[in-house]
Amino acid sequence: MSIRLGDLTLDPPVFLAPLAGITDLPFRELVSRFGAGLVVSEMIASQDLLNAKPGVREKAELGLGVEGTSVQIAGCEAHWMGEAARYAESNGARIIDINMGCPAKKVTSSSGAGASGSALLRDLDHALTLIEAVVDAVDVPVTLKTRLGWDDNLLNAPELARRAEAAGIQMITIHGRTRCQFYKGSADWSAIADVKNAVSIPVIANGDIVDAESAGEALKSSGADGVMMGRGVQGQPWKLAEVGAELFGSASPEIPTSDAFIEMVSEHYEAMLSFYGVPLGVRVARKHLSWYMDYIETGKELRNQVLTAKTPSETLSLLPVALAPNDHRSAA
Repeated sequence: MSIRLGDLTLDPPVFLAPLAGITDLPFRELVSRFGAGLVVSEMIASQDLLNAKPGVREKAELGLGVEGTSVQIAGCEAHWMGEAARYAESNGARIIDINMGCPAKKVTSSSGAGASGSALLRDLDHALTLIEAVVDAVDVPVTLKTRLGWDDNLLNAPELARRAEAAGIQMITIHGRTRCQFYKGSADWSAIADVKNAVSIPVIANGDIVDAESAGEALKSSGADGVMMGRGVQGQPWKLAEVGAELFGSASPEIPTSDAFIEMVSEHYEAMLSFYGVPLGVRVARKHLSWYMDYIETGKELRNQVLTAKTPSETLSLLPVALAPNDHRSAA
């Protein structure tokens, strides 16, 4: 099973969610290497992208040869959204995704038309002006990510989806919570079925999907065409491909163990240093190293040594020891 968007085939339909501070180019390339159907950049504010705010354009950088990559933009003004989409396309983006799901207060709290993210669920007319601006600006497929609604009294994702499809959106991802839920409680995958029934374009289920079992339940409850995963991929960049193989019969990834696992982590670490530069790269890398050590069950003392190492060379010298526990067990 696969999803076709324009001249792109997304196979398997198991996608990497946009995660702030996580889905940068080095991580997206690593996940793609194992066989993910699609990886999505961190959310990028449209005006910041065009104004070259430090660190922002790097979030959208794709790298040559990474076709299954989507750049996600957010904003509240049609002009800037269209221009940001045009910029991303001109720099290699194969898909533009519009964020109308971020629940963060700094994104949703601006008054009136200044609000973006999931706040746009409270003003679908304004939301449609942004969608139309992006669709009109580019030739690549445009997709949308949103939530079930603003709160339990405004569950209007099906209406937004219908109007978005009519405006040219080619795929929609629904996080199974309202904005006011933030990330509390459990995602309601069955409510996503209302969106699936409202449109003919592919619908992707998102929220609390961390492995093949939860992905299967989400697909069954929602009737969705695919799933999007976030937290479950941290420390396990092969996870999307693994879920795709189990649910959709795609090629099984070769899950690294022992020396291969140490080599993968070391290469990812060095890629982050190269991408960000050493001072920032060292800081950004710590969370990824922490997740890898969670996966491998590294002891507390070794873990602390890795995370407090003063130099990249010291970190790289510690990794073979800190990740050695993987030698005595099979991959999870």
